[in-house]
Amino acid sequence: MSLFIAIDDFCIALQTWKQTQPQFKSKVTNTPTVNDSELLTILVFYQCSGYKCFQYYYQNLVANDMRSYFPQLISYERFVALLPRLLPGLYVFLKMQTMLSRRSNQYFIDSKKIVVCDNRRIHSHRVFQDSAKRGKTSTGWFYGFKLHLVINNYGQIINFLFTQGNVADNNKDVLKYLLAGLQGQCFADKGYLSTLFEEFYLQGLQLVTKVRAKMKNKLIKLSDYMKLRKRALIESVNDILTSVFDLEHTRHRSPVNALAHMLSALIAYCFYEDKPAVFIEHNQILLLA
Repeated sequence: MSLFIAIDDFCIALQTWKQTQPQFKSKVTNTPTVNDSELLTILVFYQCSGYKCFQYYYQNLVANDMRSYFPQLISYERFVALLPRLLPGLYVFLKMQTMLSRRSNQYFIDSKKIVVCDNRRIHSHRVFQDSAKRGKTSTGWFYGFKLHLVINNYGQIINFLFTQGNVADNNKDVLKYLLAGLQGQCFADKGYLSTLFEEFYLQGLQLVTKVRAKMKNKLIKLSDYMKLRKRALIESVNDILTSVFDLEHTRHRSPVNALAHMLSALIAYCFYEDKPAVFIEHNQILLLA
């Protein structure tokens, strides 16, 4: 219920804004019988339903058990055809949710691979042949995309970015976009070692990472070391996005619809009540000293 209320309020505000803009005054033909808030709710709720096949979810759960909530429900084929129309609203709504996340001055950054097919089927893959790229992580090579995430110590998403699989974690443009305007400390693995350290420090953000094997080690504060050990928090978030929500699978048949499903998975996580979190109190650090 809270999910639908939040989406419905957003759609009403968005529609009110559109009516004040001259470029949106053209008459829309062939309007669906269900409104955008209902379409978005159905799409996002799929990520919370436990189903792993959207067609089965739509035709069995939505069309049967939830039919009373959507009396003018359209067919599955029509819903899939309308997914590109929902994409801008999904993105804006997700950005609004990230803006509501608490700026706690303690952040964690990491990337997650999104595999679109098995490595043995790369040459025969057609859906993402113009957009997906080969990339490499600590677990080996893959073909697909990357989801770059920044979260706070409460497990809330602060910022996100989808890139091709061959984009490095410490890419300057990626880091500048993800960490823009943040202050405090951001903890990451050694893949985020960057020449932008001084630029972020002047911004008010300290980037704390591990060092590579052949690099000269440097002393850091005990409190920073303890927080760096809690970097696994973002790994828990990535695991939830994969196991609880349907962020990654290899059954997509359209790039646009795939992006719509991935955005809805992130939105569903924003409303997830059991987000992982870490808290390091000052007295805990003194006990470890």
